[in-house]
Formats: sequence, structure tokens, C-alpha cells
Amino acid sequence: MGEGMKDDLREILQKQHYRLCGEHAGVKLCHWMKQSLLKGRTCYKQDFYGIRSHRCLQMTPVINDCTHNCLFCWRVRGFESTVTKWQEPEVVLDTCIEGQRQLVTGFKGDPRCSLSMWQEAREPDQVAISLAGEPTMYPYLGDFIDLCHRRGMTTFLVTNGTFPEVLEALDPLPTQLYVTVAAPNRDIYRRLCVPRIPDGWERIRRTLELLPSLDTRTVIRHTLVKDWNLGWEREYAALDRLADPTFIEPKGFVFVGDSRRRMTMDNMPSHAEVLEFGRRVGDELGLVLLGEKSDSRVAVFGKEGTETRIPGR
Repeated sequence: MGEGMKDDLREILQKQHYRLCGEHAGVKLCHWMKQSLLKGRTCYKQDFYGIRSHRCLQMTPVINDCTHNCLFCWRVRGFESTVTKWQEPEVVLDTCIEGQRQLVTGFKGDPRCSLSMWQEAREPDQVAISLAGEPTMYPYLGDFIDLCHRRGMTTFLVTNGTFPEVLEALDPLPTQLYVTVAAPNRDIYRRLCVPRIPDGWERIRRTLELLPSLDTRTVIRHTLVKDWNLGWEREYAALDRLADPTFIEPKGFVFVGDSRRRMTMDNMPSHAEVLEFGRRVGDELGLVLLGEKSDSRVAVFGKEGTETRIPGR
């Protein structure tokens, strides 16, 4: 088998406050976890869908491997390596929860953080399977999601859509499935997403065609990068029409992580530009604005009257 995670990558990730599980999984505190604990400010997923920001475990089962090299991604580049041993789901989940507990230790005793919220942060009840890398490359993803659900946790899975065969076979499905569509056509996809596989665009289209058959809440996320992929609303709408998702989320690119090597602050669209894009796509599909969060430059669109909150949340 190939070489595992390189020591220099491990050092970089640890300096960036990741807690690692083996050579392929990890957890990191979300910005909104900290904001929720210290300032009572919540993320858009709480506002839209009812999950609680301070009880969300932001993790990835595949920390630094992906089928894309998107120019807007914060993932660390130049250290790609082959996983030599995939950790079992129980090990990944338990290690990530323990990593989160270590990361929130310093909040205890801070006068801005209530003890009850700190204790709840140590017991996450929502798992965001995203963070970095492409999670559908983890061979035990279905078992991992099943484990989360058996422990009473909801799951949000974010994928770039290049493994339709994984999604088709996934059992159980996550509570909510996100597919990122960051290009309206093959040419922009090639230039912005920089695929590492020859048939990425065709694979994404197969995923979009598959989505209506999946019995779970689905979201198409359009990550919008000004001067790169903002606009082309009719082309995006044609792709969304294939997927017929529960929701569409236009979200502005954020100038963080390794993306700062390739992008500038000027590539971040304003919230008004994100909203205008969403309204134009929505008009093509008969969808309306269901919610917005200006400080995250994100909005959610769906059919009029659709309840965005997850049942029971």
C-alpha cells in the first residue's frame, strides 16, 4: 500500500487546531461553535434547520483527499498521500468526539460561556460530515452514519457529487444530504474545480439525476465566487431541475485557509449579490426565499410553505 499521512501535513493540521483520527479523519471547532458558546450568535444551520451550533461536531472521515482541487477550497494542498489503514466508524466517531472535548476545554470557566452550554458542547447531537476532503471516499460511510443515528445524532453529509454509486448504495442516508454544485457548465467546472478525475462533470450530473430517488432531505449548495462562477442562473437552474432538491442554498465564498493563496477578498460576493443570484434561480424554478443569514452570506430557497427545520429539532 502507499504512504500514509506525512508528518509535515500532520504538523500543519495540528497547528490549525485539528484533532486527528489515524491518518484520514479529523475534527475542528467551527467558527460558529465558538460564537455560540461565547457570544450567543448561531450559525445558519441553526437558524434554517434547527440544529444547535454548540452541539455540532464538524468532522471529516477523509481529511485531505478529494477528486477536486477547487480554487476556493481551504484544504491544505501539496501533501496528498494514500491512506494505508481505514479506521472503523466507532474509532472515528469516538476519537472525533474526544477531540472536540479537548478543543472546548478552554471555554470552561470563561465568564461568557455558561457551564450548561459547555457541557452540552462536550456531547454533540449533530454531525456535519464535511470540513475538508471528500467524505464519500470513506469506505465505511454508511456504517458511520448508522452509528451516528443509533446514538441519537442527526447527520449532514456534504459531497461534491463525484461518487454517485456511493450515494446510490448508501444505507442509511444522512438526515440531510448536500451536493455542492460550484459551476454552471463543464468549462467553468474545469477551471474552478480543477478535477483530478477525467469524468467529474459527468459524475456530478449522474448524482443530480439520482437525487430525486433518495428518500432524505436534499440540498444543492452553490458556492459562489465573484468573477468566477457568479451568474449563469439559467444554467444553474437547469442543473437544479435535474436534482429537484428539497432546498437550494446559494452561499458566498469565504476567504479563508489555503484559498487565500489563490483568491482575493474581492472574490467574496456580497450578501445582496448572493440573494439576487438565489432569487433569479428561484424564479426559474418556482422557488421562494425561505431564510437568509447575512453574516454568512447564505440563503435558502424552496417551495413556498416548506418547513426548513428538521422534524424534532
